[in-house]
Amino acid sequence: MIALLALVVLGGTSCANKERVPGGGAPAPMAAIKQGEGQFLAYTHEVRVELDGERIGPRLQALAESCQKAQFGDCTLLEMSEGDYTPRPDVLRHEARIRVRLAPDGVGPFIALAGRDGHVANRSTDAEDLAEQVADTRRTQDRLQREYEKLSVMQQRADVKVADLLAISQRMSEIEAGLEAANREAAQQRRRIDTQLVTVQLEPPSGETGRSEIGAAVRDFGGVFTSSVAFVIRAVAALVPVGVVLWLLGWVGLALWRRRRRKA
Repeated sequence: MIALLALVVLGGTSCANKERVPGGGAPAPMAAIKQGEGQFLAYTHEVRVELDGERIGPRLQALAESCQKAQFGDCTLLEMSEGDYTPRPDVLRHEARIRVRLAPDGVGPFIALAGRDGHVANRSTDAEDLAEQVADTRRTQDRLQREYEKLSVMQQRADVKVADLLAISQRMSEIEAGLEAANREAAQQRRRIDTQLVTVQLEPPSGETGRSEIGAAVRDFGGVFTSSVAFVIRAVAALVPVGVVLWLLGWVGLALWRRRRRKA
């Protein structure tokens, strides 16, 4: 019977490319998706929006709210961040970032909302073809489903020995776990195809950054001036004793030189 079990496993592998309706006792795989060419693409959008600094926080909240309320279709909020950072010690920039997975029809309106009263400085779109991955997952589902069905038939036979029955049950459990993993992979692939990943970066215009640098310089004027004066005072305080010592040495040296000259 164990040899027969091996033949069943090999038989299930050899016919993996054929279609078959899954049996009622096995975990059902994802249904086949009938789509034409170009329907297995996973799109990713990267958008950079220049916006006045005071608008960045409210705009981020508006984008997050539009996603949570499904204003532009099914939407999942994946990432949201906001804060200040210093590209240089004298520059402070306020920026925000949001990443969502959105229905295709909502991508345009979502980006339009992000760029309202601002400027879409950069936008890029990439597409990954998942056709081969989808086909591999379907073949795995079909192969495991066929093997599961054949083992189910063998399990019902009256002449099955206890040892063989245990081996069959163990293999069926392994197949169930494999089918569940394949179904999860298929669902993830379908999600990437049916929705699109959108990342929006909100940041102030470069001119506003320049103004902030000037403002920072003006604000720092007093501190820089005070530090410079303090440095000069410390330098003078450090050099005065040295100057006194050098003056004394010079005076003594000059006195000795004059005395020797008079003796000569």
